[in-house]
Amino acid sequence: MHAKSSQKDSPPHDALTFKMHSSQKEPNKVASFSAGDNKPSDFLRVFYEGFIAGGFAGVVVEAALYPIDTIKTRLQAAQGGGKIILEGLYSGLAGNLAGVLPASAIFVGVYEPTKQKLLKSFPENLSAVAHLTAGAIGGAASSLVRVPTEVIKQRLQTGQFASAPDAVRLIVAKEGFKGLYVGYGSFLLRDLPFDAIQFCIYEQIRIGYRLAARRDLNDPENAIIGAFAGAITGAITTPLDVIKTRLMVQGSANQYKGICDCVRTIVKEEGTHALLKGIGPRVLWIGIGGSIFFGVLERTKQILAQKRPPSQNSIPFKDQL
Repeated sequence: MHAKSSQKDSPPHDALTFKMHSSQKEPNKVASFSAGDNKPSDFLRVFYEGFIAGGFAGVVVEAALYPIDTIKTRLQAAQGGGKIILEGLYSGLAGNLAGVLPASAIFVGVYEPTKQKLLKSFPENLSAVAHLTAGAIGGAASSLVRVPTEVIKQRLQTGQFASAPDAVRLIVAKEGFKGLYVGYGSFLLRDLPFDAIQFCIYEQIRIGYRLAARRDLNDPENAIIGAFAGAITGAITTPLDVIKTRLMVQGSANQYKGICDCVRTIVKEEGTHALLKGIGPRVLWIGIGGSIFFGVLERTKQILAQKRPPSQNSIPFKDQL
């Protein structure tokens, strides 16, 4: 990498010096702006590259880890001593990929330019706040696609429908269009903190690692950091995920009257431990998923950066935090 070669010519005396060198010598960093760079074309480029990289990474993760997600959903949906069925672990995959692709693309497409704008606005010691905020904004933007996708996926995973088209048709017929957005509040309650925390942990660890190692990260290192960020965030948000699952799979039965009622009912009928149902598969799924997602994301961003016209790569970019 450019930063690494510059270190050999003039070794920095501390981490801060490394950061300054890397900001001047790494023109290929994706989704980064120079201090005075506010051109609409650059914003659109960052959005486009994030959109493509995010969509590709999301599809790869979903296709690879769908069976673990199905087991996690069935564990959370089961009440009392309900039996977990291990058949049809790929139920609803095709329909889910149709939703995951645009959702992941929108998330990263919004996250990358938002992150860069916030990093330029906030003091350097508040970079974590910028990452948290950008993650939440990206999650909110993609939720319009992610929620219907999640509702349909989880109904298919629990055996309520045979196919995604049938699920859409019957949900709208029985519950109306709003049935596709059932549990929207609980989804935001889970996913906005999840997105914000996961991406903040990932970005902050990368910053620290790069400053300590005084070089760019390679693919395995990005993957390991992504796995750690995903596993930690997945464990922390498991209770929120249980609530979201119960609300989304209840259908027209309306067993729960909202988030608070869902929590009270679960604790009363099944105990507080029920709020941690599926934590094992969830941590495994998101940990591995984080490894794949961030590894594929960073590699795809690098490939897209290499395909830029020379005039764009010659712009002095701010160091990507």
